[in-house]
Parts: sequence; structure tokens; C-alpha cells
Amino acid sequence: MKESRSLEFKQDLNSNYLKTVSAFSNFGGGTILFGVDDEGNSVGVSDPDHASMDLENRINDSIHPKPDYSISVNRRTNVISLTVSEGRFKPYLYKGKAYRRSDTATVEADQVELRRLTLEGENLYYEALPYQDGELRFEYLESKLKERLGIAGISDDILRTFGLINRQKQYTVAAALFADQNPYPGIDVVRFGPSISIILDRETFSGVSVLQQYDGAVEAFRRNYQYEKIAGISRETVDMIPETAFREAVANALVHRTWDINAQIRISMYSDRLEISSPGGLPKGISKEEYMNGAISCLRNPMVGNVFFRLHYIEMFGTGVRRIMEAYQHAVRKPDFQISENSITVTLPVLQATPAVTADGRKVVDLLSGGLILSSREIAEQLGWSKDKTIRTLNALHAGGYIQKTGSGRGTKYGKS
Repeated sequence: MKESRSLEFKQDLNSNYLKTVSAFSNFGGGTILFGVDDEGNSVGVSDPDHASMDLENRINDSIHPKPDYSISVNRRTNVISLTVSEGRFKPYLYKGKAYRRSDTATVEADQVELRRLTLEGENLYYEALPYQDGELRFEYLESKLKERLGIAGISDDILRTFGLINRQKQYTVAAALFADQNPYPGIDVVRFGPSISIILDRETFSGVSVLQQYDGAVEAFRRNYQYEKIAGISRETVDMIPETAFREAVANALVHRTWDINAQIRISMYSDRLEISSPGGLPKGISKEEYMNGAISCLRNPMVGNVFFRLHYIEMFGTGVRRIMEAYQHAVRKPDFQISENSITVTLPVLQATPAVTADGRKVVDLLSGGLILSSREIAEQLGWSKDKTIRTLNALHAGGYIQKTGSGRGTKYGKS
């Protein structure tokens, strides 16, 4: 028998155990065994009945609010078991501080954890808190409501229906997340070359509507994992990674992430796979098995989820993971889900072994196929692209061996390999 996150040994009754009672009450529950040494050996407690009464009095006097616990005595070993259940009226404080378990140690909860405990104890979500940093504009949300639902314009009634305005007629944090400008983090997209030291492309979508973040991520995906294939006299778009799987993974990341920490969703693009890493582990009350099979839909941000559902970005009933797996039904390599306490990472493998050129890259290759040797400025003019987009596409094609680069500085020219 060893100590763990939910099990602690105490050889005597010093008051340090009260911090652990706070930790168990706040996070997941657990058991403290009194009369057991650090190696797990039973040494017993003298006069366990008197000691049990002392434990009860100390807990009732020192932990606020009163935690949910039970005490029992093993008459054969004189070991006292103090079993603490996770409580409903968080935070549970000892000397004005909340505690949590860190592996086998008990440490003070930080400010973010304390705020989450307070919200949980009041049965509130972070996204439902009032947003008090000024007026908000919703032009991007309004455009999506028109496009997808045929709604002519945004009104207070619509915002109230979505939970973006509360009963006190205040904007909520959820409203700020859908606003055109806000102070919240977003999505960082990076495309790597042969190693993580080589960055071929990078875009960050933050401080804007979560819908704009979603659309920006999809555009970046299409640019890097789709290409056009000529079939007879027509061209068809081919997915190197199923777009449906990517859309589900990004939508899930936005709907389920924690918004009270300043961390970006990271989308890492490689030649053989794509990784989406989202801040925040599983929502409370759902196991990894339930998450994987979609048995329970437990939204960390139900207001954000409601808008995504109404706009048909997600299904409400937790089918996202199953839809991702269905997109890979006939693939040799399957998606991978890494779940930790503070993050979830979804890895989507490329369907084919050799990545082909993207749709934008194909336009450059076609332009240079006649033997032309052009500068980036000449290519940008002929394709009607911005300088940044042109350079980004040329760098990706050159790294992939599709085009050659000669010269340097302003004299750099590009031609077909």
C-alpha cells in the first residue's frame, strides 16, 4: 500500500492533516489513515476512540464550510480511517486558504483554482460571469447568423437567448468571446518543416470572435492539407486529412477549453500529422472512456456550445470524437487522443504517405510549369496575392522540393523543379 493523490498516511494526529481534508473536500475526495507510517505499515493509534473524537472536533472547528466525512476504527490494528467526500459547497477553507493534492503532497490552491472552486460552489460557469470591460460589437457573429440561420440582425432578445446578456442586462464573458474584439486568447497555428526548428508558416487568431478563430483555423488547414487533383477535364479537391475530422476537433477545442487562463489552443502542422492541443483537461464529472465513446456530453462552456450548436458547427450530444473516428474508418493510421489533467491533444494523421502540393501551391506550380523563372513580386502580381501569402507559399513549396530558388535578396527567383 502506497500513498497517492487520494490516500495519505499519518503516524500521529498533528494538525497538518486538516490541509488534506480541505484538499479532498475541494478536489475528488480521499482517505487519510492515522496510525500508518510513511512505508504503509500499521503502527496503530493509542486510544483510537478518544483520537477519533479529537479528529471530529478539529475538523468541525477548523474547516469551513463543514466538510462531508466519516470516521471508522479498525479494532484489530487501531488504525483510524478518515474518509472525505468531495463537497458541493466549495471552496472548503482551512485558516482561510483552500488546498489541493499534488501527487502525494498537499499544496495551497492558486488564484485560478480558487476562483474555479468558488464558481463551482455557486453552481456557476466562468462564461456566465458579467463582462465589465466596455461595449462589445458583434459584426462577425451577425454575419454568421445571417449566413447560416437567415436572421436579419442581432437584437437584445437574440443575445439574451444565447446567454450573452444576463438578467441584469449585462454582457457575459460568453458575449466577449463572440465579440469582434476581446482580451481573450485564441488559436496559434504553426506549420513545421522537416524539424520543429524550421517554421514554414505561422498565424495567430486571438482577441477576436471564437467564430472567426474557427474559420481562420479551417482556412489554414485547407491551405496546408488540401490539394487539387486533375481528373479528366475537371479538378477535384483532395483531403490529406479529413476536413470533417479537423472541424470537429477544432470546434471541440473551442467549446471545451478553459477560458480563465491566458493560453492559446495550439495547432501544430507536420508533413505526416496535425496536432490540436487545447488548454484544460476533461470537464468535471466525465471519464476518458465516456469522452471517447460519447456516452455523456458534459460541456465546460455550455453557452459557447449552445451558439456553436445553433450555428451547426457541432452536435450537442457529444458525438465529436465518434465523428472524428468515423472519418478515419478505412484509414490504416487512426487519430490519437492524449488526455492529461490540464490539456487534451488530438493527433490527426495524414491519410497518405507522401503529402501532395496544396491548392495554393498548385497555382504557383502551374504558373511556373512553362519554364518561367519569376521573382516573388512577379508571382504575387500574376496571382493577385499579397506579399506575405506569396512568400509563405513559396517557402512551403521550396521546402517540399516542388520549386527551385536561385539568387538572394532582391535577386531571388523561383522556377519549377
